[in-house]
Amino acid sequence: MANNQSADKQICYLETGSTDPGYNLAFEEYILLNKKEDHYLLLWQNDKTVVVGQYQNTIREINQRFVEEHGIRVVRRATGGGAVYHDLGNLNYSFIVDLEDAERLSKKQLIDPVVSALQNLGLNAEISGRNDILVDGKKVSGTAQRIVGNRILHHGTLLFDSDPDMIAGALNVDPNKFKGKGIQSVQSRVGSIRGALKKDMTLSEFWTFLKQELAGGNGVSSMQLAACERIQVRKIQETKYDTWEWTYGRSPELNICNKRRWKSGLLEVQLAVGDGGVIDDIAFFGDFLGTQPLDKLLQAFHGCRYKKEDLRKLLKDFPVDEMFGGITEEEILTTILNITD
Repeated sequence: MANNQSADKQICYLETGSTDPGYNLAFEEYILLNKKEDHYLLLWQNDKTVVVGQYQNTIREINQRFVEEHGIRVVRRATGGGAVYHDLGNLNYSFIVDLEDAERLSKKQLIDPVVSALQNLGLNAEISGRNDILVDGKKVSGTAQRIVGNRILHHGTLLFDSDPDMIAGALNVDPNKFKGKGIQSVQSRVGSIRGALKKDMTLSEFWTFLKQELAGGNGVSSMQLAACERIQVRKIQETKYDTWEWTYGRSPELNICNKRRWKSGLLEVQLAVGDGGVIDDIAFFGDFLGTQPLDKLLQAFHGCRYKKEDLRKLLKDFPVDEMFGGITEEEILTTILNITD
């Protein structure tokens, strides 16, 4: 992280002081939107929670009966990617920094400090695929990003000592995601940082270690939000992250549903096409890692003809690579129109 920060900005460290997922996501969002004078590092935890990606269909991602029986909260975050399970054996980190040069500030550069920290514990840690960190070939972290203006939020999970049975029970994993990879279950593909350590440590000790490592060797200044700022965090929680509308979302009255898995992630499109072949409503779902909101794009689809030439022209007016995390314009068209080879 130190290599990416402006010379005149320090790293400020914050803790949310809560294990409530709605509050924690609101806290993170408040920092992203309102605290721009420095770079920020957050370490935080959620107690028994499924966190779904911004563009996922929540009902499809969770085992509803298991979730209810075990008192597991369900929330939606404001970044892309897939659903994850959090408990107090999991530690989350967030970087909120300036996006001075989008070409230079790659996802890898923001993941590297975490990988280096794990390696400094003697772990065989490496980056894998679109957004994962592996230890001894098993996933211990997933990451995602969000860009607002000239600021970027990069956050991730760290499975220190989470319960693999709870992870497997709470999530519905799309078998197509691992088709052909020889992976049979959630338990077989997720790992534990603590289980891979040569010398045991508690989560509290790991927390302290990670805080110092992610400060980049430059020291870290701890800070707290003022009482009036925490009131604003609560408002974000109550009006967004705790609402049914945000977490479960709405689906259009659809008559077409197409779904494809591409190299950069799963993309599902649900749309209603009315009289004259005009799109009346549309929604995108998936675990793609988009960093830009889809709102304006979704509005633009309304009234567009369900025709390849019209759809292609519409898409050219938007940064689809950023919106869909590397899924290309051609792949989006293929999914919308259900084009087969």
